[in-house]
Amino acid sequence: MIPATIPWLPLVLTGGLALVLCLSTLLWRDMGRADRLSARLRMVRHGAGSVETESGEGLPPILRIITTIGETIARSGVLPTKTLEELRQTLQVAGFRGAHGLELFVGAKLLLVVGLPLTTLVVEALPRVNLPWPGAFLAVAGTIGLLAPDMVVRQLRKRYLRALEAGMPDAMDMMVICGQAGLGLEASVERVGIEIHHAHPVVAEELTRTAHEMQVNADTRVALVNFGKRTGLENARRLSAMLIQSIQYGTPLTVALRTLSAEQRQEMLARFESKAGRLPVLLTLPMIIFILPCVFLIVAGPAMVDVYRTLRG
Repeated sequence: MIPATIPWLPLVLTGGLALVLCLSTLLWRDMGRADRLSARLRMVRHGAGSVETESGEGLPPILRIITTIGETIARSGVLPTKTLEELRQTLQVAGFRGAHGLELFVGAKLLLVVGLPLTTLVVEALPRVNLPWPGAFLAVAGTIGLLAPDMVVRQLRKRYLRALEAGMPDAMDMMVICGQAGLGLEASVERVGIEIHHAHPVVAEELTRTAHEMQVNADTRVALVNFGKRTGLENARRLSAMLIQSIQYGTPLTVALRTLSAEQRQEMLARFESKAGRLPVLLTLPMIIFILPCVFLIVAGPAMVDVYRTLRG
């Protein structure tokens, strides 16, 4: 059972989950009315036959409840604005480009922080279950609920950046071809984003978004700067800086793109060679554990059998 040193912990966790469930019930009752009202407003605005759907309405009911809880917490002022912006930027780089990515993350993290320890308490209360260290299990459950979403987002962000970095040289080579064909910068970025979609969908998504920003903004340099800041990748920042310099000073774009593409390919090759150079060191321990005993058995096995037979005879 739960140690006497923390008698308040079950009450706090139970009260927190009850509060979350009550809030979810109230939000669930209000969501139906809000959806009907928004649908009527869109019908009046666009006509009865062209009702547009918002991005949040396509979510399953459970995800909509979690999203609404996260949105309530985000708007309550509990989290600083800077923290929310950094978290939104991290989620965008990780690939969560939906309208409710931040709210869904915050709501899921809150439910995990409250739900996992409470699940541990429920399991401990079962008659045939006796956990050896209930306090340790509670601490581990709370830690998992607090850190697991961040770890998942961090891994997705690393995977996203690796895919983006791997496709940048090919995208720049295609931009060189578009530039030699007579296309401008904006048309080249948009065309490369379309053509490279099957090979590098991550790069295609970033270039397409940059092309749309260039069409909306009067200043093209703002869209290029946003491309470097949005990804946080060094190669993307170098590409945006080079394109801005080409626009500002009128330097040849194709030569700069070729040079930058060659540099990035050389850096990738250097990283691959570095990883290949680490393989002998990494294989030393598996060789000692798995391979050398087999070699000793094959080489010394017959001699040991002969010695055994001689001593026995």
